[in-house]
Amino acid sequence: MRSFRVVTAAAVLTAAAGCAAQESAAPPSVPAPTTAPTTASPAPEPSPDLPDPDERIPKDPAKLAAALEKTTEALAEAVDGWDKKREPPEDVELLALHHQRIHRFAARNPEIAEKAFARLPERLAAGARDDTRAIRELLALAHPVKSTSVIRTRDARPAAELLRYFKQAERRFGVEWEVLAAVMFAETKFGRVRSASHVGAQGPMQFMPATWKAYGMGGDVQDHRDAVMAAANYLRATGAPRDYGRALHAYNPSQRYVNAIQSHARQIKRDPLNYYVYYNWQVYVITTKGERRVTGPSEG
Repeated sequence: MRSFRVVTAAAVLTAAAGCAAQESAAPPSVPAPTTAPTTASPAPEPSPDLPDPDERIPKDPAKLAAALEKTTEALAEAVDGWDKKREPPEDVELLALHHQRIHRFAARNPEIAEKAFARLPERLAAGARDDTRAIRELLALAHPVKSTSVIRTRDARPAAELLRYFKQAERRFGVEWEVLAAVMFAETKFGRVRSASHVGAQGPMQFMPATWKAYGMGGDVQDHRDAVMAAANYLRATGAPRDYGRALHAYNPSQRYVNAIQSHARQIKRDPLNYYVYYNWQVYVITTKGERRVTGPSEG
């Protein structure tokens, strides 16, 4: 397993500035360059029955609906056969990436998306609308930065390990594990983003230093378990579980952020399998030259 990577990129398309009590919210950004990007070996070609990392997303609503339904079904089967204590296998990674790319296309093309979603079974359509709504909200919080900026990324900790931390925090602080998972997903794609934000938010849950000092309970801001516990502590202190909207707004004072987190948490509650789907969604950045994926198949 790779410990971390350095990638030339831009604004991480995960969330806004992160947990920032007494701090102003700001769109995500990237620290100044530190080292040159690593050179990766060419990725193996995907199996013929799996989608290519850059497979074309259909623009026709009927074909888009069919692609989403087929991909979702195949992804659920692949996730079911995956040992969650280990790295995801090729079929899970490629299907999840295609699933993510379909939703990102839908978020940017709402008219096509809505015609496609109208063709889907009700439960799948509801989930697709939640996902595209959340992506659209987070897109609105991002802003392009120079393509020469550098962001450090690393592999996520095992899905089963992170799930254990979320559930431990729920038992201790009463904050729903699905909300905690949605926060880490939005902030750093489950810890894949290692760089601090441009305003200094740090760690897998993106804490500002002053907020960490107050709610980190003496832990390490870069430690995944410590960060999850601190996030639950902070959310509990600011209104959760009585008022998640208020608590999430304190975490990042943007209604768009609140909407996105609640949409993703609702999806996980709808079916816990969605936690594992989100775990396999990758990090995208936005530069002045366009959007770019910086983790996952064929990247890194």
